[in-house]
Amino acid sequence: MIYLSQLLNQKVWDAFGHIVGRLKDVMVNATEKNMPPLSALELNIPEGEPNHLIDARAIATLWPSITLNADITKLPKYEPRGHELQLKERVLDQQIVDTEGRRLVRVNDLQIGRKGDIFLLTGVDASTNGLLRRLGLEKVGRGIAKLVNKEDQTHVIPWEFVASIEHDDPLRLSVAQSRLVQMPPADIAAILDNLDHNTSKALLQGFSDEQLADTLEEASNEMQQTVLSHLHPERAADVLEEMDPDEAADILASMDNTTSEQLLTLMEDEDEEDVRKLLAYPEDSSGGIMTTEYAWVPDQYSVAQALEYLRSSEDAIEDEFMYYVYILDSEERLKGVVSLRDLVTAPLDKPLSNWFDEDAIKVNPLTPQDECAYLVAKYDLMAIPVVDPESNVMLGIVTVDDAIDIVLPTAWKKKLPRFSGR
Repeated sequence: MIYLSQLLNQKVWDAFGHIVGRLKDVMVNATEKNMPPLSALELNIPEGEPNHLIDARAIATLWPSITLNADITKLPKYEPRGHELQLKERVLDQQIVDTEGRRLVRVNDLQIGRKGDIFLLTGVDASTNGLLRRLGLEKVGRGIAKLVNKEDQTHVIPWEFVASIEHDDPLRLSVAQSRLVQMPPADIAAILDNLDHNTSKALLQGFSDEQLADTLEEASNEMQQTVLSHLHPERAADVLEEMDPDEAADILASMDNTTSEQLLTLMEDEDEEDVRKLLAYPEDSSGGIMTTEYAWVPDQYSVAQALEYLRSSEDAIEDEFMYYVYILDSEERLKGVVSLRDLVTAPLDKPLSNWFDEDAIKVNPLTPQDECAYLVAKYDLMAIPVVDPESNVMLGIVTVDDAIDIVLPTAWKKKLPRFSGR
């Protein structure tokens, strides 16, 4: 394989051995392809002449010498179309996202390959070897690696897994967005937290409301505030609607009252009502950290009827984790709890009353968060129901990730699997 660092500033020869100039940069087009073709060589011309673009179709070889297939007087000039990418100017030393490795990396070198008569950009070298190669110290690096008995490695990321994050380049940014959205939201959030605000905002502009909501749920509070504050208020409200109610409430609680109230009034009535209920509780209470999205079934049903009910229940659809199913009477009072596993494996004619339990583990909305976390840990629960202490009406659930937030640092909590939301 050929590397860009080996080519830069090298002499370029025409078909008859004349020196045309020295290579200043390499341009590629169609960067959305897995291996974009080289489109032009940018040369520094001798004797103070302006830079010159040579069509890549005139390239005969790139290594060990850069030679062209035509006479210097007949070399085809390249007319830029406006979408070219200069590899040295716009990619080398820049930060890009390795969507396969799910991380932010620095471009230390670029790999170029050949297929027939066409030269292609094949990958990004993000390894230390790439940097040593550019400094002319690759052999030294290999020698040191041998001395310390460490394998000499070059890590090349195929271009198809590269997402360019230049916020001032709409064409390539759209390609990056299409690749990024395939990654888990937690990985996208971790990458965004390491970018400057302008780049982060630009990357997220192409996300749908649901994709943006999923990502912001995993992001730091600072990133959440920054992104939402730069969205049009109506879109910010749409994004909040896509979030789990407790997550939306957490974000709104950290905003100033004027902004929070504006966004709440722009939300759909049902979503607004759910979030306002959560905002009414103290932040460190069970009510303040619960979600109102959970799966439930009427208490008079049999197992067969309950399973059929869950298939069409909007509440069940919203509860993606659905580890437990809550049994409620006609007044929405909690009668019992059954794990989805037990429900699916039970005889179809079995009544749900078999799971009625007056002593079910539960909390009220004012139960302190640390007490809620204690109960979750003591009884090895994935979620705990929150009920009105007087009427026993079901209000929501606290999932294990939110319950233990108080005993784990935020950085560690973000690494745990999410048990609610989309």
